[in-house]
Amino acid sequence: MTTQMTTATDPTPRTSRTPRIALVGDRSPHVRSHVRVPMLLDALAERDGLVLDAYWIETPDAAEPDAVKGFDAVWLLPGSPYASEEGALAAIRTAREDGIPFLGTCAGFQHALIEYARDVCGLPRAAHAENDPAADDGDLLIAPLACSLVGHEGPVRVTPGSLAQRVIGAERSTERYHCNYGPDSRHLDTLRAHGMRFTGVDDDGQVRIAELPAHPFFLATLFQPELAGDGTKPHPVVRALAVAAAARAGVHGRSRA
Repeated sequence: MTTQMTTATDPTPRTSRTPRIALVGDRSPHVRSHVRVPMLLDALAERDGLVLDAYWIETPDAAEPDAVKGFDAVWLLPGSPYASEEGALAAIRTAREDGIPFLGTCAGFQHALIEYARDVCGLPRAAHAENDPAADDGDLLIAPLACSLVGHEGPVRVTPGSLAQRVIGAERSTERYHCNYGPDSRHLDTLRAHGMRFTGVDDDGQVRIAELPAHPFFLATLFQPELAGDGTKPHPVVRALAVAAAARAGVHGRSRA
């Protein structure tokens, strides 16, 4: 396959229409999610004919102007605290404003909410407790969870008719987590009022999925779909991002059971 697992920020247009995906995060062999990505890209190519050119962009590089412009998808991966919160938020903002298919998982989910709160909802001080432990409690949008979800697996109830439900293909699924932080419910109504939908919750009603209906493909999950199974069969959320990238690039894959 032609996947390139390199660190790069080159936005130069390519003659090939192979979809290009920006993997944004501070790549580490100690982050399980990062180790899984090459396996998932291979599986997408072999199972579905969804070949992606993948470029890893470290978060400090993502802060550079136009770092993710020209890509057909952006995936903000786990691994927080990021080396550059600014870079993570800049990648999200570009994907959101330019209609680039976007997936944020775990810390990617958390920062997608932060970016939306600051840049769309008029909450410039919206904070993440891991990045800014001294932040005023009233500004915390992402706060420590009452119970850690590191290594946890649990059910998620998905809103019928949502992008998440169409992608997952069911109204209930069991997902894997590896996080200690989640959204503080005090600010969620403000995000809802500005167009964000929360379309997946756990059995206690805690938000686990967010999406933007006005966007071609914008999905964020607190769980880590990249950790599903053994990596040989991509989670439907991961496959859906690849399909959206292919659609943006004007190519099509094949389906295999």
